[in-house]
Amino acid sequence: MTHGRGALTVLHLLLVWAAMTVTVPALGFGLLAAAWGGGAGAAVPLLVLVVPLAVGLLATTGVPVRTVVPLCGTAWRRFGWAAMVFVLGTFGVLGGLAAYSGGVGLGSAGTRIALTGVPYAVAAAFFVPGRWVRLGAAAVLAAGVVHGGFAGPARAEQHRHEAEAARYRERAELLYLGTAPPGMRVSRATVGPGYFGVEYRPGREGGFAYVGLTVRPRLTPELRCPEPGEEGMTCTVVAHGEIRMVRELPAGERSVTLVRRHRDVEAEVTSQTLDEAGLRRLLDTLRPLSDAELERLMRDKVIDRGF
Repeated sequence: MTHGRGALTVLHLLLVWAAMTVTVPALGFGLLAAAWGGGAGAAVPLLVLVVPLAVGLLATTGVPVRTVVPLCGTAWRRFGWAAMVFVLGTFGVLGGLAAYSGGVGLGSAGTRIALTGVPYAVAAAFFVPGRWVRLGAAAVLAAGVVHGGFAGPARAEQHRHEAEAARYRERAELLYLGTAPPGMRVSRATVGPGYFGVEYRPGREGGFAYVGLTVRPRLTPELRCPEPGEEGMTCTVVAHGEIRMVRELPAGERSVTLVRRHRDVEAEVTSQTLDEAGLRRLLDTLRPLSDAELERLMRDKVIDRGF
């Protein structure tokens, strides 16, 4: 391709990009405004009116290359070329909108407006009879597909994951975890507005056992038994300020609850199946929830927000 033809080609593609960068956002805004004011049916007349005008504007961008692009050689052929470029470019814009709605980052508002003209310029480049021009268009198309279909969604998912982890960390002072008793695992964790709850259940299906851990801010200056006491419950303050509560249940069963201060929080464990020694061992292993542990809870989908 000679220098003159190359300059004409660059001018042509810039004109296509500029024309569609101005037209497409305006068309999209007009369609949204019409649909908002009068429903989807109100947008149809605007579409019928504006699309031919957009195609006509595209046709004028083919005038400088009427000696370079065979399909732009005559007025009628230019309109056919413009219609094809408009359709192909619109498919590209719709693909970009789908990627953006899926969370793929496309830059600032100004960048997104500038990008609306790119699919049309790429479509126009494929009609230029030059190997390097078409290779360049194919490279831009491939980059868009990779970003919109693979790299972008993966990055968006990573950002969503990091944002979710940050929301769980909003009450980091309450996020404590104890080592699961033998044969048990964390089955559910809940981050509430003023507590962090963990449920431990058997690691295999079919077993019946349950231990509940609740971590909350200190409720009183000193640990003390609740007043008035519950019917069927005995409460005692044992060594080191720990509270032991035993609730008598039907069929001769009972539930044991231990409450202990840990730094600036209160940790409460309760179970009908685990003995006091096991509950104390769980309290002894309390530690701040690590990033790796939070990541595992999120990956296993056993943590949620209780508000």
